[in-house]
Amino acid sequence: MASQMASREDIAMRRKKLRYRAWHRGTREMDLVLGPYADAHTEHMDHDELDRLEALMSEEDPHLLKWVMGQETPPDNVDQEFLALVIADHQERIGK
Repeated sequence: MASQMASREDIAMRRKKLRYRAWHRGTREMDLVLGPYADAHTEHMDHDELDRLEALMSEEDPHLLKWVMGQETPPDNVDQEFLALVIADHQERIGK
């Protein structure tokens, strides 16, 4: 029982940190892509999904922005399925 509570607290803290990081990327453009996505989805993400978001967020902003804008194709090591979810969420929010 105690380990379940600790696990819930750990994931809650992880979600909170990821939401903060999503809004404080360093470039406003990526804040506006990742921040709303994190706000809308992290609360329902499990550990594996949080890992996917964290991996995407470890990429540099200039590269991420070019991928989101469709200016460059992401390399094979990037989780393109997850990136597509983030891009679709962003496009829905801006009305494209």
